[in-house]
Amino acid sequence: MNIRLNVIEIVVADMAAALNFYRRLGLAFAEGAENEPHVDTDLGGGVKLMLDTEDTIRSFRPDWVAPKGGGRIGLACDCGTPQGVDSKYEELVAAGYQGEMKPFDAFWGQRYAVVLDPDGNGVDLYAPLG
Repeated sequence: MNIRLNVIEIVVADMAAALNFYRRLGLAFAEGAENEPHVDTDLGGGVKLMLDTEDTIRSFRPDWVAPKGGGRIGLACDCGTPQGVDSKYEELVAAGYQGEMKPFDAFWGQRYAVVLDPDGNGVDLYAPLG
């Protein structure tokens, strides 16, 4: 049996807020998806990102409780250039999203920053320094 990880699912408190954030990262979701309890988008290579509302999860797991504190997953976006990291970070923070880590030149050779999505999940923004 071959098992292939091909879905990343995020449980969201507010679908419209989550879609607004992920669309700013360049992901495409169907028009009107803000009113849906479940949406997904193709990330390429047969991998999908799925967003489900808390109510959707509770529909089949009534005892589910949203985690408290920091996010439980980490996502990372290649911004292409160090300037791309700075630009996307500033765009997201100016739009009201929380910057967790301002852009900096990391010792591992990347321009690196972290912004939180509306549910508190860290989304890394990075690009090679060279």
